This record gives sequence, structure tokens and C-alpha cells, in this order.
Amino acid sequence: MATRSTWKLIPLRRTLSRALKPLSAPSPCSISTQDSLISSQQHAMGSLLESPSPSFSKFSYSCIGCRHYSSGIEDSLGPAAVDYLSVMQEDEYHELANSTIHDLLEKLEEYGDYVEINGYDVDYGNEVLTLKLGSLGTYIINKQTPNRQIWMSSPVSGPSRFDWDQHSRAWIYRRTRQDLIKVLETELLQLCGEPIRMS
Repeated sequence: MATRSTWKLIPLRRTLSRALKPLSAPSPCSISTQDSLISSQQHAMGSLLESPSPSFSKFSYSCIGCRHYSSGIEDSLGPAAVDYLSVMQEDEYHELANSTIHDLLEKLEEYGDYVEINGYDVDYGNEVLTLKLGSLGTYIINKQTPNRQIWMSSPVSGPSRFDWDQHSRAWIYRRTRQDLIKVLETELLQLCGEPIRMS
């Protein structure tokens, strides 16, 4: 038979056992819900890794439980990357690029004397050559020293990046193998209706 002191200890024991009792395990329902959520997140991440955006030449991602991924998209879209610093010294690049842009400036100013285009204007400043053709659009041609390239924005063909080709002695767009001078001659004839000879 329990004494009075024993009865006083029973509530204290119950309180202590409740406080020290480990957290109950999650129910099977909550586990399956969590697994489902994690699985859907991993599936979404896997889809992203398997279908990277074409706007990126390389894509890599790593995390706990994720794969490492590196795509060769750039190889399928165009030629391999070039180490421009090893291809051409900076002083040689400036000499070739400046000569080309100054020749273009001279030819385009002469072209403006006999072509009848409202708003025709040629300007050169800060190593940027701008040709305005009024409502027909605007050409922007500029140097890109780090890449050893000449970049052109055209109202006809859009943006292009031209590398110096030692063999042909011309600025070539590597993706299409087109010559900067030939592209301008063809497009200006198309836009203005008058031939121009730049070479």
C-alpha cells in the first residue's frame, strides 16, 4: 500500500517522463509527403540540368545530391573558342583594326556624297564608327580589344563579331565565314540601292 509521500512523487515522475520523452516520429503520411516534395524538386532540377538554356555556352551546377553537368552547346553552335591573346599581339591588333575602321570611314563619307538617303550621316568617336541611314537603320562598328575583334551591329543582319584571318587578310565572322567588307557592300546596296566598293 502506497504511502502519502509515494503519492506525492507520482505526479512529479509523470511530469519528468513527459519532459524527457523523445519527440515522436513523424507519421507515415507526413514522410510520404516530404519524400514526394523532395522527389519533385529533384526531378525539376534534373530537367533543368538536362535542358540548359542555349544562351549559355557552358553550364555547371553542383549541390548535395545533384549531378555535375557540362554541355558542349557552343561546339554545336559554332567554332571552338579562340585564345585571342595568343593569336595576335595588342599593338598589331590596333594597327589592323584602326586601319580597317579609318578606311571604312573614308569610303562611307564618299558614299554619302552621291547616295540619296534622308538622314545619312557618318560619325567616328571613341573608337566607334556610326553610320546612320535615316529610317533605314543604323550601323555601329567598334573595336573589341580583349577579344581582338571588330564588332558590328547591322539593321539587316544584326550583331556580328569579326576576327582577323591572316590567310585571307580580312576580318571574318567565324560562324558564317563572311568578310566584314563584303557584308557591308552587300547590305548597303540592298538598303540604299547604290553599289559601294570598299576594298
